[in-house]
Amino acid sequence: MEELDRADREPALVPETRVLNIKEKIAALKVQIEGLGELDKKLKGTPDQQISLTDPDARSMSTSGRGTATVGYNVQTAVDTRHHLIVAHEVTNIGHDRTQLASMAKQANEVLRKEGLVVYADRGYFSGPEILACEELGMVPLVPKPLTSGNRAKGLFDKRDFRYLPETDEFQCPAGERAIRRFSIVEKGLLFNKYWSSACPKCAIKSRCTTGVDLHRKLTHLAA
Repeated sequence: MEELDRADREPALVPETRVLNIKEKIAALKVQIEGLGELDKKLKGTPDQQISLTDPDARSMSTSGRGTATVGYNVQTAVDTRHHLIVAHEVTNIGHDRTQLASMAKQANEVLRKEGLVVYADRGYFSGPEILACEELGMVPLVPKPLTSGNRAKGLFDKRDFRYLPETDEFQCPAGERAIRRFSIVEKGLLFNKYWSSACPKCAIKSRCTTGVDLHRKLTHLAA
């Protein structure tokens, strides 16, 4: 564009062949912009805002590296831990595992036909609704919860330092005090209980528990 402006001001400084070449490049860019505009309309019309130009069914898959992804498929497998055999498998284009637990567990149990099947999965499968679905199907899901709190890195207690006591439905805090259930709330269709201890305001190690303005360290626990 600058060369075209220069040609308009001082035609002798820019050869005619160069001007023609630049105009051809601009025409090609306009065609490319129109194509991208059409692609943008298609992209906005897709449910997951994704289009793969090489494989229409492929989708962006999460990877372990932060800010990285790969376009492909999510292959699910369920393995019998005693005989180390694959008993169920499925290929999906969902870019994560959070909605796959109950489906794969059900498929596995259709093969194994075992009452009270114990289902093991890594924390990538952790989902309250999926765990509940497994229990409703008569299976026992064992899935670690993702560690999303940064308190341990800050030198503060995190939820792993609070021991849940199912027989009394309360938590024991690092100071040995009881955090009892105060009320329940419903979030995203799930029932959660809220706990805290009356000893928080005068606790000697409160600074290692919470730095917030709230007088109590509150804990949230999914109701049984």
